[in-house]
Amino acid sequence: MSLRVFLVRHAETAWNRDRRYQGWSDTPLSETGRAQAAAVAKELAGVGLAAVYASPLSRALDTGEAIARPLGLTVQPTPAFKEMGFGSWEGQTLEAARALDPALYDRWREAPHETVVPGGEALKDVRARVLEGLQALREAHKGQAVCVVTHAIVARLMILEALGLGLDRIWSVHVSPTGVSELEFRDDWTALHRMNTLGHLDSVAAAR
Repeated sequence: MSLRVFLVRHAETAWNRDRRYQGWSDTPLSETGRAQAAAVAKELAGVGLAAVYASPLSRALDTGEAIARPLGLTVQPTPAFKEMGFGSWEGQTLEAARALDPALYDRWREAPHETVVPGGEALKDVRARVLEGLQALREAHKGQAVCVVTHAIVARLMILEALGLGLDRIWSVHVSPTGVSELEFRDDWTALHRMNTLGHLDSVAAAR
């Protein structure tokens, strides 16, 4: 029996626009983000979701609620899918984080699997909790489709897992706000059916 996961990165926040590290900071959706959440809800309305899970951070919960509500479902907050903690970088732009410690920033970009930001999480530890969450979904939803609303690092980790790739490849994957990826997990194989599709945002872009 397979588990099909419709993997969604949360909708846009102001910090996304500013290219700030968000991590565990609980930033709200922007006006554009709310429109993106409504658009991705329409995109997923007909795929037969049995459940909607989300990171407990409000930007993911609110995106998940937009998806779940029209289906008569209740979004389920799941700590396993919380964003990676970025410690001292949270609230900093990419440029500011680089200025704080250029050597650390370069290591993060070149060897993320070997780098920990002060006060933050190690990538291997994030992967461990994400895989625990994924295993719980596989046990609870055999033969079903679910939606997981999460964050950039977590979404990348789940896609790497489906592709059988290591943590050193995390920058090989890109996910956009409300980008939809579709993963299938079976006992003997996994598959990535689509990655970071954004067609549902055409109307949002046109309205901006």
